[in-house]
Amino acid sequence: MTTSARVGLLRWLRRQLRQPTPYRERLEAAVEHDDPAEARRLLERFAFTDAQRRHVTELIVEWEAQRGKR
Repeated sequence: MTTSARVGLLRWLRRQLRQPTPYRERLEAAVEHDDPAEARRLLERFAFTDAQRRHVTELIVEWEAQRGKR
């Protein structure tokens, strides 16, 4: 099932991480496989600004909330 938070997260990641790297690909796979815990773990490897990190964390929180509504 695709949720708006997962779609938003994938779009944001692709804009912010323009070059496909193994970690970006693993992040995309975590999102595709509906695994927010793995996505959180992988995101720690990226050097985001505070604002970027807040934004991506909010997207993951929204994703987790949408998972709970199924």
